[in-house]
Amino acid sequence: EVQLVESGGASVQAGGSLRLSCTTSGSTASSDLWGWFRQDPGKAREGVAAIYRGFSRSYTDSVKGRFTISQDDDKNTVYLQMNNLKPEDTAMYYCASSPDWAARPLRPNEYTSWGQGTQVTVSP
Repeated sequence: EVQLVESGGASVQAGGSLRLSCTTSGSTASSDLWGWFRQDPGKAREGVAAIYRGFSRSYTDSVKGRFTISQDDDKNTVYLQMNNLKPEDTAMYYCASSPDWAARPLRPNEYTSWGQGTQVTVSP
């Protein structure tokens, strides 16, 4: 199983930016699908962004134009660049991977490996 470690979470003010990183114990090229999810306590885990084979990207509507997912196979790292952050972006953010393509890449059950999460807090 692929081991994933997220980093980059922090507390920022609205309008600020953060870049989350997801580093793997193996190779990012060994998994076809990578995703970022977020979850508030008591709420369902929400798909934020996904990237398939390094080029096909999907985003949930609320982050389109603000977040960008990317993949660097040389560094075995997947990134989530988050700009113009809003208080509603506050959540624990998780990285996930899957060896396969998914028809709905923002659905959590499409993924087989998960990291432990990194907290993002956005203040007004």
